[in-house]
Amino acid sequence: MNPAIRVTCVADADGRLTFGLPLPAPDSAHLLLKARPRKGVPDPAARRLPLEDAGDGRALAVLEPLPALEEGRWDAFLVREPGTEPQQLTSGPLDLRVLVDGARIDRPSPVAVRIPYRALDGFLAVRAWLRPAHAEAGPIEVGDKATAVTARLHGTELGEEAVVRLRGRRSREERTLSPSVDADGRGFRFTVDHADLTGVAVRYWDVHVLPTPDAAPVRVGRVLDDVADRKHSFVYAAAPDGGQLVRPYYTVDNDLSFEVTDAG
Repeated sequence: MNPAIRVTCVADADGRLTFGLPLPAPDSAHLLLKARPRKGVPDPAARRLPLEDAGDGRALAVLEPLPALEEGRWDAFLVREPGTEPQQLTSGPLDLRVLVDGARIDRPSPVAVRIPYRALDGFLAVRAWLRPAHAEAGPIEVGDKATAVTARLHGTELGEEAVVRLRGRRSREERTLSPSVDADGRGFRFTVDHADLTGVAVRYWDVHVLPTPDAAPVRVGRVLDDVADRKHSFVYAAAPDGGQLVRPYYTVDNDLSFEVTDAG
């Protein structure tokens, strides 16, 4: 069995990811990024990155901004020779400083995002999002009766009749809100009254914005920084309403939703 290999990764301002392996570049070896299997997708996608000798005892592999990775989670492997079993790579230091303020840059369509991260098992992975448009959530203020959300749209603009829609998961229940839109047609704010989400048999409400009445809904979430998984690291207070508790939260895909539970 080959010893574990700790890989470094550096993100640059152009969207490029550079992986560093602590070994000389073996002949015909490459770094393999393999998408995790998804339901209904029998053959996961893969991306092969050639290794180059860095001249300092390391091998480098570069993931260019284009073509974009398909949305999902990608695990990193070293393939030493054609036909050999890929060796999964352990995560070393990740330099993601340029990603921290990524939400300040307006993104064209499609919105493509890649965030390297250390998985729970210690292996290196990359979380990728690829969407025609994206609404990046900013500050979220939970009050006694309502929650106020500030967001910014990427990949398109908001029209005069834009609406925010909260849809009950596995339900036909919907709530629509009229957002306050900035002059540039990108920034917007909306307020969710907690009482509008309680008293019905819906536990989860997913948040979308419709830039125009006939446009495809755009999911509201937060992906334009260096945090691959927000669900357990960004936890908001729950506000009581009518014997129930309402709280905003991020899903496993970093999308914004609301959860309603019984107070007892």
